[in-house]
Amino acid sequence: MVTDPIADFLTQIRNGVMAGKAEIVAPYSRIKSDIAHILKEEGYVRGAELVRKEGKQWLRVELKSGGARRSIEGIRRVSRPGLRRYVGAKDMPRVLGGLGTAVISTPKGVMTGSEARKQNVGGEVICLVW
Repeated sequence: MVTDPIADFLTQIRNGVMAGKAEIVAPYSRIKSDIAHILKEEGYVRGAELVRKEGKQWLRVELKSGGARRSIEGIRRVSRPGLRRYVGAKDMPRVLGGLGTAVISTPKGVMTGSEARKQNVGGEVICLVW
């Protein structure tokens, strides 16, 4: 039994990128789908889609591979089930001075830290990607 499915999903992405895999497949959940779509919008992955297989829903994430540099150098879970991390709009984390992305769960939905800052909303810091 997985106690933190989001951390497991991020680990699958990290391991897939480091191993040079073309895609990863993870059990579907709405928050994982939202995170994958943000990673797609920010250019870290090629795509993400819902796949139904044997009556179950799966999230397929196409990873970027090839080239001298990996698309994702690092991905880290910040808020976890045992210790939630919340920030206000003014305290939004900057990843590598703006070169990375913070993924935030807000009352207006899951969005990047820069979007949350623009909309002046705070929330739970899900992960940092660089």
